[in-house]
Amino acid sequence: MTKLSVNINKIATLRNARGGNMPNLLMVAKDVQNFGAQGITIHPRPDERHIRYQDARDLKNIVHTEYNIEGNPESKFVNLVLEVKPTQVTLVPDAIDAITSNAGWNTVKHCDFLTEMVQEFKRNGIRTSIFVDPTLEMIEGAAKIGADRIELYTESYAHQYKLGNKFGISPYVSAANFATELNLGINAGHDLSLDNILYFNQNIPNLLEVSIGHALICEALYLGLDNVINMYLQKLK
Repeated sequence: MTKLSVNINKIATLRNARGGNMPNLLMVAKDVQNFGAQGITIHPRPDERHIRYQDARDLKNIVHTEYNIEGNPESKFVNLVLEVKPTQVTLVPDAIDAITSNAGWNTVKHCDFLTEMVQEFKRNGIRTSIFVDPTLEMIEGAAKIGADRIELYTESYAHQYKLGNKFGISPYVSAANFATELNLGINAGHDLSLDNILYFNQNIPNLLEVSIGHALICEALYLGLDNVINMYLQKLK
C-alpha cells in the first residue's frame, strides 16, 4: 500500500489568520495519525507564514508515524532539520517568496550543492528525497547525488487529468520505472486529490508515498460542512 503523508501547512495558515491556537496544529497532527494517515508533512518557509519553525520542533514529540520536513535547503532550514531529525527531508527548490512549489530541481546544474546537502542529512540518519520533474535526466542526477528517494512533482499530471487527458501520466510511469532501475524510492506530490489519486496510484509502479495537503484540507472542509452545519442547527432548535 502506498503511504499517505498529510501536509498540515493549511492548518497552520488557518491558525495564523486569527492568532491564538485554533485550530490546534499539534492536536490535528495527532488526529490525522489516529485516523490512519501514515505520515505528517510540513513545509516551513523563511517567513513562517504557515508552519513556524517552533511547530517543527513541537511536532517531533507528536509524530509517531513518518515525519517529513520539506523545503529549500538554505542555512536556517538545514539547521532546523538537523536539530529535529525527522524521518525524511525532502529538498524543494522553491524561491523565498513562492506561494507554492512550482518546479523540480535541476539535479545536473546543482549536483555539487545537492550532493553536499544529501551527505550531511544522511550522516545524521535522515532519509533524503529530491523533488524532481518526471524527466529522466533529472532522476539520473538524483541518483548520482546519492538521494534515497525522489518526489515526483505531479502538477502536470493533475492538470492533464482534469482536462481528460489520461496520457498525461505517461512521463510519470517512465520516470518511476527508471527510478526503480536506479534503486531510488518513489514519492509523489502536488495537486493530487480525491479526483486523480486513484488513477495515479494504479499506474505508477513502486509508489511508496504521496504527500497531500491543500486538496485534502479543502475536501475535508466540503465533506464536513453538511455534518457541522446540522450539528449547529440541532443545538439552535
